[in-house]
Amino acid sequence: MQADKVSCDQCFQTFKQITGSTCPCCNRPQETMELCSDCTRWENDPQWKNILAKNISVFEYNDVMKDVLSTFKFRGDAALVNVFKQTFVFSYKNHLSSQQFDAVLPIPLSNERLHERGFNQAKLLANFLPLPQLDALQRTHHEKQSKKSRHERLQAAHVFSVDNPSIIENKRILLVDDIYTTGSTIRHAAKQLIQNGAAHVSSLTLIRS
Repeated sequence: MQADKVSCDQCFQTFKQITGSTCPCCNRPQETMELCSDCTRWENDPQWKNILAKNISVFEYNDVMKDVLSTFKFRGDAALVNVFKQTFVFSYKNHLSSQQFDAVLPIPLSNERLHERGFNQAKLLANFLPLPQLDALQRTHHEKQSKKSRHERLQAAHVFSVDNPSIIENKRILLVDDIYTTGSTIRHAAKQLIQNGAAHVSSLTLIRS
C-alpha cells in the first residue's frame, strides 16, 4: 500500500513497514513467531495476564520515522497524519477487522498535554477507522511513561480511569495509539477497560518501537 499523495513515493519508501515474523502478541519484528521476552514477562505476571489480546503496528521505528513522529507530535504538524491513512486502514482491515470490534478508543492525552499540542495524535489516527468512537478513558497519571523505567511503569497503578463503565460493558474494543514501546501505556488502558466490563481489548498502533 502507498500513502495518499500528501508525500512523494520516494519519501514514503523510507518508512519501514512491519512484515515477516513477529511476536504474536505485540507485533515486534523478530526471527521467530513465539512470544517475545517483553510479552512473556507480561503474561507471566498474574495481574497482567490476558489483559491485551493483541497489538498490531504498521511501521518500525527507524530514524526517518523518528523525525516524522517528532514533527507530527511535538511541532504541531497534525496534517502529517494523512501520510499514514491508507496503510493504517489497510492494517486494520487486514489484521483486525475479523475480530468484529464494537468500537475504537484512542489513548487520551492529559489536559495539559492536549493544550500544549493542540490535538491528540491517537484520535486523529482513530478517525480513519470505520468504527464508532468511544471517549471512555481519562488519563489520571500525567507524567510521561517514556521517561520511566519498566519497573516504574508497572508500579503506576492508575494511569487511566474509566468515566462511564456502562458504555464499555461487554464491548469488544480496539485501542489506538501512535507508538507501542514496552506495552505499558496500552496495557494500563486495557486493564482499566477489562476491569470495568469490556469483553475484549486489542490495539492498533502506528509504530512499533
